[in-house]
Amino acid sequence: MGRAFEYRKATKMKRWSNMARVFTKIGREISIAVKSGGGDPNNNPRLRAAVQNAKKANMPKTNVESAIKKATSKDAENYNEVVYEGYGPHGIAILVETTTDNPTRTVAKIREYFNKSGGSMGTSGSVDFMFTRKSMFQVKKSAMPDYEDMELDMIDFGLIEIKLNPDEENSDNDLLVIYANFEDYGTMQKFLEGKGIEIEEAGLIRTPNMTKELNDEQAEAIFKLIDKFEDDDDVANVFHMMDMSE
Repeated sequence: MGRAFEYRKATKMKRWSNMARVFTKIGREISIAVKSGGGDPNNNPRLRAAVQNAKKANMPKTNVESAIKKATSKDAENYNEVVYEGYGPHGIAILVETTTDNPTRTVAKIREYFNKSGGSMGTSGSVDFMFTRKSMFQVKKSAMPDYEDMELDMIDFGLIEIKLNPDEENSDNDLLVIYANFEDYGTMQKFLEGKGIEIEEAGLIRTPNMTKELNDEQAEAIFKLIDKFEDDDDVANVFHMMDMSE
């Protein structure tokens, strides 16, 4: 098993051991989803996805309902989505998506993480062009056994590709990962739901247009930086161009 698998396994265990932090981040995603599309999941694709992700993280239903109710109240906290870009050690481009109620605080922390790792934070657009935004949906193959026959139809709904068991960690989970165009998120979500296919997890991701190989010692420095980012409550997602195929 390669370093990518070991890192994903360690990251998953770390996240399970920090459920409060996970719930905080999901709560912020729910808040932003409600702000952008209203508090009814039936009419808000992003909120439906946030609720589904909460379910996968074992977030209690009462917590989810409370987060939605809080987000629709006049006293709701105002979170903004801000993306920071830069380079980590060894020239690895990194994009950090944040949800913050205090951008001044957040930018200071993100810059500190980059600087202390030996990297540097860049200006807006400095590495964004190295990534492609996509929609991502995870489903069980057992819920979509005829996926190969459906691929042509799914192209009309923005399909880019379908991967079966994309990593060793999920090899026992019979997992399908569906990638669609960024702008077709709602369209693909509606298609899957219309077919009665339960979505295990969904979201908007950024994939690198090219990757860079590092040796184990160099990769460890990147993993430590990613851990710093992900341990911060303001950070929602981290994307990088390090080759994770080993």
